[in-house]
Amino acid sequence: MKHVRGPLLAAVGATTVLLLSACASETAGTAVQSTSTAPITAATSAVSPSASTGATASSASLPKAASGDVTKPGSELKVGDRAVVPFKYGTDKNGTIAITVTAIEKGENADLAKYGDKAKGLIPYYIRVSIENVDGSDLAYSSVSLRAIGTDGKSTGVIITGETDKCESETAKKDFTTAGAKYETCVLQASREGLEVAGATFDKGDDYLKSPITWKS
Repeated sequence: MKHVRGPLLAAVGATTVLLLSACASETAGTAVQSTSTAPITAATSAVSPSASTGATASSASLPKAASGDVTKPGSELKVGDRAVVPFKYGTDKNGTIAITVTAIEKGENADLAKYGDKAKGLIPYYIRVSIENVDGSDLAYSSVSLRAIGTDGKSTGVIITGETDKCESETAKKDFTTAGAKYETCVLQASREGLEVAGATFDKGDDYLKSPITWKS
């Protein structure tokens, strides 16, 4: 099992996590408040609050994929649907992948016991995903991230990295270099108690940053 670790603020035993909550108060200087509360909808994202609500990219400006046109920015899909997207990883890996969100499962706060007090009041959600190499580009060891959204279409306000026993994060293996190669992973997300997660978004790349793809149950 392999997973990517980004900049992290807190270490608890063998598990390292980053928790940012727009609702949580700071704890011992390790929990950072998020100022990103803008809705994630078909036309805007929490990462780009100043984006025009009418900003979408024409399909003619997007690259073609082996199995057809890429999925347009702003597309609203159902869990189980497949999205084909141009994909860049690091500085030298580019290609086309297909992302299928296969399930969004609600966990329990007890699942986050390893994270200690920083997970107090948080409910984990497990976004299960299948990733396919569409065009045969060398995308070995790459990984894909998604974000959870609530029933109102907005970000949960919580950023959490890591994994649990019920949600293991995987990266592409070294042979993820041929068309049709696949792997499955689980993306750990969380919300405050009382806020239900109803979907997931992909917002990587300029077009999708302005107008993410959304999967809902």
